[in-house]
This record gives sequence, structure tokens and C-alpha cells, in this order.
Amino acid sequence: MVTYAERPWTKYYDEHVPASLEPYPTKVLHDYLPETAKKYPNRTALITTAKLPVLGRIDTKVTYAELEAHSNAMASALVELGLKKGDRVAIVMPNTVAFAIAYWAILKAGGVVSATNPTYPPKRMAYQINDCDAEIVICLSLFYKTIKSIQTETKAKTIIVSNIKDYLPTPAKVLFTLAKEKKDGHYVELKHGDVWFKDLLAKYAGRSVQVDVSQDDVALFQYTGGTTGVSKGAMGTHGALVKNSYAMQQWTGFYEGHFDQYEPMTYLGAIPMFHVFGLVVLLTQCIIAGGTIVLIPNPRDVDEVIDVIGHYKPHVMLGVPALYNAINNHPRIVSGEVSLSSFVLNASGSAPLPTKTKEEYDARVPVGITEGYGMSETFVAVTANPLRGTQKDRSVGMPYPDMDMKIVQIDDPDTEVPVGDVGELVISAPNLMIGYHGMPTETKNTLRQDSEGKTWIYTGDIARMDEEGYFYIVDRKKDMALIGGYNVYPASVEVALKHHPAVFEVGVAAIPHPEKEGQEALKAWIVLQPDKTATADDLIAHCEDYLAQYEIPRRYSFVDELPKSAVGKTLRRELIRMEMEEADQRAREMA
Repeated sequence: MVTYAERPWTKYYDEHVPASLEPYPTKVLHDYLPETAKKYPNRTALITTAKLPVLGRIDTKVTYAELEAHSNAMASALVELGLKKGDRVAIVMPNTVAFAIAYWAILKAGGVVSATNPTYPPKRMAYQINDCDAEIVICLSLFYKTIKSIQTETKAKTIIVSNIKDYLPTPAKVLFTLAKEKKDGHYVELKHGDVWFKDLLAKYAGRSVQVDVSQDDVALFQYTGGTTGVSKGAMGTHGALVKNSYAMQQWTGFYEGHFDQYEPMTYLGAIPMFHVFGLVVLLTQCIIAGGTIVLIPNPRDVDEVIDVIGHYKPHVMLGVPALYNAINNHPRIVSGEVSLSSFVLNASGSAPLPTKTKEEYDARVPVGITEGYGMSETFVAVTANPLRGTQKDRSVGMPYPDMDMKIVQIDDPDTEVPVGDVGELVISAPNLMIGYHGMPTETKNTLRQDSEGKTWIYTGDIARMDEEGYFYIVDRKKDMALIGGYNVYPASVEVALKHHPAVFEVGVAAIPHPEKEGQEALKAWIVLQPDKTATADDLIAHCEDYLAQYEIPRRYSFVDELPKSAVGKTLRRELIRMEMEEADQRAREMA
């Protein structure tokens, strides 16, 4: 009988992946940029693109030499502004050149990066900036007024501001200044004490700093999405990030030269860099590999995403299921006008990848989507399907080298369940967080040591492992519903509903039972495919082929869109809130 301790997955690794990666590099995270800049000084690191009438798609490019020089200058500026080793700096901006410069500059200055979703409402943004103790905030001008409105609720003393037009090609910059800057809220006048990003780059050009940083020092504060409660700042060290980056490079085969024929590899920069997936797998990994990122500040603009794919023909696609689904259904993809054939590395994470979405996308690319799994608390990836070996349907793959994973009983976390059974996923790895900032109780509940002194992270995800060491995420522990005495996992119900040809997107959540006090009922929120129809009865009948009777939702709402996080996760908490508001409204109408 196979056991978790045997690490059965190592038998099914691709040939180029060893069972162990020890010894790991001893460098710190920001050592990678100068190494790549020295090797490829004139290679393009970042592309900012715009599409204009008559001129078509134009761009500006930042080379590795320029990225290195600009991040050195900004690091010097941060130190002059009072940044000390270990201080946190908040970044509030989408995928831009300024974000990339700021990221590497903060690390070089000995600081800690704390990236915040720029679309957060003011109170939530204030919470994160205050919680990480940031005294310096680097933001896009579009969000400057929001930052100023909450500044007194935080410890922020200095705001560094970049305008989206700073790195636009000249014709686009002129047109933006005339037609959109004021209208769309990008034009601002800075208050005393705040400073323009470009002014600092000019003032400190040619300067650099040397700060003694070790692998034990914290590099990132990555805030959890907060979809199940208050956001928590997971603290990741340089060592954890370097080790995980090294593991990902080995897993993909970059160090083995498997992608040399495509150099420089072009990455579609649509996954937000303020999220751990984009920050580590896109921005950090691309720089390590010497690739080129085509920056997309607004990944929700699918028309722009598709046009960028058609124009630049990128090699690497990093996305979430919602983005892959949107690409599959875009008219220019469906018609064949834009091809996906340039993508030779496709990775999906952050949410379960529906089989239908994968099959439709895989039919259009030379190499199919590789699904993986990671968390903010693991910085970032811990599993992936092999690139060349067997990719199992609905599986997030197998653990990277030197990682241990097992499934334990939900109500008895000290007891493993038999291989194949469902329980809570726990992980021990070289790249775990060291804890949540300022939350010792939450840290103790999540990071636990066994009798041998080995640290495990209790993920809160419900999962199982098969006998070959492939893992399958069933659902979130907190999302699990109790229906008629049975455990029901909303994610599995969503998969079944997604198979219906009329369903474009679906969210399922447990709501208070409207007739049976103290019990739960399942409800599904459905976004239909354009020009297709379905009724609740149609969907119930469809589910009977896939689900047990107690798993089938009996309540449905047909909506135009689902509430989602910045990286495309359906927010079940928002679905439940919507239901509660509707129930309150119905009660008022009946009163």
C-alpha cells in the first residue's frame, strides 16, 4: 500500500527533474536581476503597448540594462527617503514598468515588498497599508487621491507617484494627455512631501546601494485574498522565494535548455503582479529566465488581451481559469482570426481548472495547460502536472522535489487518511511562510510542528492523493456544505454544471435553508453562454448524470456576471451576501 511518506510522485517526474534539488542556491532574490542584465544587457525585459487609430499597435521597450539601472536609482532614492532594512513599502498599481522597477528597487534597498490590489475599496486598502506598517507607498496616479484620502489612517509619510503615460510610446502619450488623462482621473497635482516616480529616477540616476541581506530576511508580505475573512500578511523570506524559483525553473526545464529555441521567451503579462502568482511566477521567473513581458495593466479587457496575443505571439501564458475561459470564448479566437499556436508553455493556477475549459484551450495550442497549485503562504507553487509526462484530468499534479504533502482527517488533523480518501491537505516544504504578520494565533493554527520538529502548513483545502502521487483539490474547507448530513463540495458541483453547453460560468455556495431553520441549502448562480438558454429544471436534470441527489442545487439565479477577485476567483462569500440581501428584501416586501 502506497504511503505519503514514500513520496510516490518522484517516480513519475519528467526525466530532467531530480528527486531532490539540494543544495539550493544561496543567493538572495534581487541577485537575479543584475546577473540577467549582465548576461543580456540589450535584451528587452518589458514592453508597454498601445493601439491607436491609423498607427495601429505601437510600443516602448525597456531593456535589462535599463531595468537594472532604474531599479538601482530607485533603491537609492528609497534609502534617501529613510527606508531601512526590513521596512515595508506598499505598491499600489497594476502591471506597469514602474511596478517592476519598484519591486526590484525595494528588494535592493533591503526593504520588504507589500503589493496591494489597486482596485480595493479605500477601507480595505487602508487596512493592508496600515497592517504592513508601510511608511512609503508607490502608486499609480489614478489611485493617488484614494491613497491621500486614507493616509491619516495609515503610517504612510511619503507617496511616490507614477503616471500610466510615463512609459507609453510617444504618440500614445500625447493622445492620452489630450483625451484621457484628466477625463479618466489620471491627472493629479501632488501634495507637499510627495514625489513623482520619474523625478526620483532622474535625480538618482547612476547611483546604487549595497545593503546586507540574507536568505533569512523577509522579502515579501503577501496578503491573502481575504475572501473568507480579514486579509493576513504572509511573510516570505528571500530563501523561500529563491528555493521556489529554483524549483520552478528546474521543473519547467529552463535550466536544461528545453526552451532555448524560443529565446527570448515572451510572456503574456496578464496575470496581476500584485497577486503572488503574478509577482513570483510572472515577474520574478521571467527575469530569472531572461524573458520579455508584454505588460497588460487591465486583464479584464479581454479584447486587449486577444489583440496583444495576435500581435506579439507570446510563448508563455500564465492565467487563471476565468481568463482561459474568456479567451476560449472570444469571437476572434472562435473564428480563428487570432491564433494561440505560439504558446509553448501554459500554466493555470489560483482556482480549479474546468475540464471543458482545458480541452477547448488545449485544442488550440501545441502544448496544453499545465495545472498547478500554490498559496500565498507557500510563495508560491508546490505542485504541478509534468510538462512531458501524464497530465491527469482535474489534478493539480504532484509535489515539487523536496516537498512533503499528505491528507489528514478534517476533524483529527494528527491522523492521516488512507491514500485515495478525502481530507485536509497539509504541506511541508522549503518555501513556506514564516508566519502571518502580527497574527500569532492565526500563525499557530496554520503552521504546526510534528513530533519530529517538522513544520507543516494546514492549507484549509480539501483534497485527495492517488497512488501515483497526483493530488486533487476538492474544495475549500470553509466552503464545504452540510446537506442532509452529507458533506458537499461546491467546487465539484460547479464542475458538473459547467459541463452544460449553455453555461458560461457558474458559482455555487451554501446558503441558509429558506424553509428549514438551522440547515443549509445549495444555490447556483449561472452566467449563460451568449445566445443560449437554460432553465433551473434543465440544469437539475443535467446534474442528475453527474451528482448524487443531495449534491444537486435546487435553487438558481441567472446573472450577468459573478463577483470575482482580481485574479478571477469566484467570491462565494459575495454570492452568499447577495442571497442574504435578496432574502431581506423579500422579507420586507412581505411585511
